[in-house]
Amino acid sequence: MAPTRWGFVATGRICNDFKVALDTLPRDEHQIVAVASRSLETAQKFAKTHNIPKAYGSYAELAEQEDIDVVYIGAVHPQHAPVTTMMLQAGKPVLCEKPMAVNSREARQMIGLAKEKNLFFMEAIWSRYFPVYKKVREMINSGAVGDVKLVTACLGKVVPQAKLERSVAGGGLLGLGIYTIQFATMVFGEEEPEDITVSGHLTDGGVDETVTIVLKYSGNRMATLISGASANLANEAYVYGTKGSLKIPTFWCPTEVIAPDGTHEFPLPPPEKPLNYENTGLRFEAMEVRRCLQEGLKESPLMTHAMSLQIAGILDQTRKVVGVVYDQDKE
Repeated sequence: MAPTRWGFVATGRICNDFKVALDTLPRDEHQIVAVASRSLETAQKFAKTHNIPKAYGSYAELAEQEDIDVVYIGAVHPQHAPVTTMMLQAGKPVLCEKPMAVNSREARQMIGLAKEKNLFFMEAIWSRYFPVYKKVREMINSGAVGDVKLVTACLGKVVPQAKLERSVAGGGLLGLGIYTIQFATMVFGEEEPEDITVSGHLTDGGVDETVTIVLKYSGNRMATLISGASANLANEAYVYGTKGSLKIPTFWCPTEVIAPDGTHEFPLPPPEKPLNYENTGLRFEAMEVRRCLQEGLKESPLMTHAMSLQIAGILDQTRKVVGVVYDQDKE
C-alpha cells in the first residue's frame, strides 16, 4: 500500500513536532513531500532540517502540487480558515491544527466547503487520537467508575506574550482551554450542555488570561474546566463516578490513566529530534488520517465535524462572556 504523502503549511513549533512524530512511524506509511511558508528561505531551512524534498515560498504553490494526499495546516490561528479554504478549493484533503477556526462561523464555512467538495477534513485536536482516550471511553462505557457525575480538567501555562496578541487570536482559551472543553465533551458523549457558566478576566491586550467554565448537563452532572495563560496549573483531568474515579495526568497528551484497577500505561517512542511540546503523540492523529483516507472517510469518528462545531460553539459563548473579541467576530 502506498505511503500517505503529506504537504506541510507553515514551519513553526507545532510543525516541527508533527514532523518529528511522523518520523516515529514507518516511512512506507507516511512521507512529507513538500513544505510551504510565506518565506521561501524559511521553507527551505525547514526542508533541509527535516529532509523534505520540496519547499515553497507561498501556500498557493503547495496547493497546486499534484502529488500530495493530505495537507497539514500548522499556521497561526487566523490563517486556519483562509488556508484550509484554499487547500479544499484546490481539491486537497486537510488536517487543520486546533482550533480549526477562530469562531463557529468560520468553522461552519470550512466544514460546508469540505462536504461540498467531498473531501476529508479533520481538526487536529491531538488528544482525541491517543490510546489513553480510547481506554477512558472503554472504562466509562463498561461502568468501571459507575455513573459519571463530575469531570474536572485544568490546563494552564505561562504563555509567551507573542501568543497573547489579539492579532493572532491569542489567549488561553483557543490555545489551552480548548483541550479542557474537548475532554469534557468526549466524556459526556457530545451531549449538549444544558447551561454554561463562565467567569474570567482579560489581559491588558484584550485576550483571556484565566477562565473558568462550568458545563451543566442533564441528570445533575457537571464539568468544571479551568484554563490559564499566566501560571502553571496542575494540568490534569479527573472523571468522578458513583463507583470510582479516573485520573489522567497531562490529559491533553496522556500516556497513562490511573483507574480503580491500577495504572494503565501507553508509552510513546522517543523523538529523534528535539520537541517543543510534550511528546511524540502527534503520531496518533497522523495514523487516524491515513486510516480515514484509506477507508474513504470524509471525517474521523474520533473527531467528527459535529464535535468540532460543538467545541467551537462553547468557545464562542465563553469568549463572549469574558469579553474577548477578535477581528473575525466582526465580519
